[in-house]
Amino acid sequence: MFDRLSKKIIGREKKKGEIDVFLVNDSIIKKLNHKFRHKNKPTDVLAFSYGDENLLGDVIISKETAQRNAHRFGMPYRQELKRLVVHGILHVLGYNHGKGMRSAEKTYTQL
Repeated sequence: MFDRLSKKIIGREKKKGEIDVFLVNDSIIKKLNHKFRHKNKPTDVLAFSYGDENLLGDVIISKETAQRNAHRFGMPYRQELKRLVVHGILHVLGYNHGKGMRSAEKTYTQL
């Protein structure tokens, strides 16, 4: 679904490899959030960086949380999904929250 976007971002960031994107429900992401971040609640996106030369990492997005976010932010669901995909990919590629992340997120959501 977001394969081309992922490849464009990876290429522009001068990286090689793939990032898998998974869309799940709140129940699954809540379990993952608890296991890996010790937070017992659903979240919108989780990113796991592996540093492998072929598989850079995974991005996991809750469809249900994305839908609530879209409603809360007054944007189309697909646009919110794209933002979360971009956000997760940037985390896999080493970005942390801050100015650099916001700037790159804005650039790549316009692709």
